[in-house]
Amino acid sequence: MLRKIRIALATIFFVAILLLFLDFTGTLHQYLSWMAKIQFLPAVLSLNVIVVVVLLLLTLVFGRIYCSVICPLGVLQDVMASFRKKKNPYSYSPAVSWLRYLMLAVMVVAVAAGIGSLMALLAPYSSFGRIATHLLQPLYILVNNVLASIAERIDSYAFYSVDVWLRTLPTLIIAAATFVILFVLAWRNGRTYCNTICPVGTVLGFVARFSWFKVRFDADKCRNCSLCSKNCKASCIDYKTHKVDYSRCVACGNCIKHCKFDALHYAPASKQATEAQTSDVPDKGKRSFLLTTALASTALMAQEKKKVDGGFAVLEKKAIPTRQTPITPPGSLSASHMARHCTGCQLCVASCPNQVLRPATDLTHMMQPVVSYERGYCRPECTRCSEVCPAGAIKPITPEVKSSTQVGHAVWIKKNCVNITDGVPCDNCALHCPVGAIEMVPSDPDDDESPYVPAVNESRCIGCGACEHLCPARPFSAIYVEGHEVHKEI
Repeated sequence: MLRKIRIALATIFFVAILLLFLDFTGTLHQYLSWMAKIQFLPAVLSLNVIVVVVLLLLTLVFGRIYCSVICPLGVLQDVMASFRKKKNPYSYSPAVSWLRYLMLAVMVVAVAAGIGSLMALLAPYSSFGRIATHLLQPLYILVNNVLASIAERIDSYAFYSVDVWLRTLPTLIIAAATFVILFVLAWRNGRTYCNTICPVGTVLGFVARFSWFKVRFDADKCRNCSLCSKNCKASCIDYKTHKVDYSRCVACGNCIKHCKFDALHYAPASKQATEAQTSDVPDKGKRSFLLTTALASTALMAQEKKKVDGGFAVLEKKAIPTRQTPITPPGSLSASHMARHCTGCQLCVASCPNQVLRPATDLTHMMQPVVSYERGYCRPECTRCSEVCPAGAIKPITPEVKSSTQVGHAVWIKKNCVNITDGVPCDNCALHCPVGAIEMVPSDPDDDESPYVPAVNESRCIGCGACEHLCPARPFSAIYVEGHEVHKEI
């Protein structure tokens, strides 16, 4: 019964979190965004003390059920492992402690140094987010577009078509590689990733050694049939010595289900069982140091697509300008704050209705979101990314505050402006600026008949990108936004 309850809860959590990444309308985020915020690493980075304490207490009472119920990547591995039809597929193997500690140390260094790419590669929630956003969401949208096409033919508005586009090739490749590696590891050895690479699993494993409820042996009933070891996806049960490595056990219940002699129970550990495990507990000083270090270091609906060509011509696609300073989303406070707190989970990227967020491609901040205006602009009334961010990298922000937050400023490029190059009157940038930071002035101050060109008032510009996106110049806009290292209110 306990195993069935665990599977039911794991299914609910997994489906709900997956839908958070797939849903492009923003509807589900109103009800399910809390599930992203109770993930362990995002909670630590956002200094959500209540969630961290609850998860640690949950582990102290029940063991690593976080890994088998709440963590979507853990549940995904169980799904992958289910494709292996071999009966009794696993076996006991000693813990690869040096690799676990090394991965934890790398994560600690990455968080402390603000190396977002390393953080994103190792964080389990972020790995799941990459897979969901870059591999599964496009398939979900394609199915939606098929339904939208059918609905259109029967005059229904139940669905609407959405573009499927490549955000960045490097992140797509990393997401595909992560999926393949996880599938191979899970198909061959079950929870190998969780117990050798995942830093969250290592931290929770320390606490799980002292959990109140544990899987324990009744030596008098055990017949050493080895079925428990052969069905343990964490490879943590040594049936010969009747010992369980509680730092790796995820309390899945598989061993109890397959035990034919009722020799295994999930219950409060007896004094004798606790004493039998003391030889497996590592040096107390090392454990305390690693645990303390790990914790202390981490002290709108979809935008309507604009057609500026009137449907009579195919416009050349816009190219991404070279920005000296990348633009980080409003609410992220600064580039350094984003680097220190963002796990690269891609939830903001997947949820952005304006299609202005994409993963960064530079090595130190790879997979962390940056703003780009080729497909839209950052509407002042939209605060979706700040609403869904679970790690505190993008702080909650109101439309009023966003409208006065300067994330960058517009820069005019004379050689690209159609007013100069083609002699065509154009005032798109000034006309669509939501804060009135652009006005058209004569290119020759002494000649009122000279072509008018935009003049940017940098003190009023908020860097929303409306001017850059709506500029008709191709492939490079005649006006683009240069980012600011530190945001400020104006």
